[in-house]
Amino acid sequence: MLVLKPILREGCLLEPSPGEEERLTLVVPRTGWLERLSIRWLGQPEAIRVRLDELGSFVLSRCDGTRTVQDLADALEQAFGSEAEPVLPRLVQFLKILDANGWIRMVPPGGGGST
Repeated sequence: MLVLKPILREGCLLEPSPGEEERLTLVVPRTGWLERLSIRWLGQPEAIRVRLDELGSFVLSRCDGTRTVQDLADALEQAFGSEAEPVLPRLVQFLKILDANGWIRMVPPGGGGST
């Protein structure tokens, strides 16, 4: 897990959260056929918007396919110190949740980082 390189899925965007300088919002377009129907007929939003805290914003802004999970853990520890403890278990769980939702993908060592 530590050598994998997380990268944001194509179509997902990060944008600044209004009024919160250090925080980002993850914008995930709803593109499945059932989602498109619910958008059209039920007035559902066209995208899922997830407001991230400072640590989540820090991590996701660095998920570009060039940094390994270990690199992210080191950067988190350096930037946030004890506030991020326990760094590695929290980071791995966060990345697993993002991956399970299909919002990131994990690139193996030597794999292509771009989509």
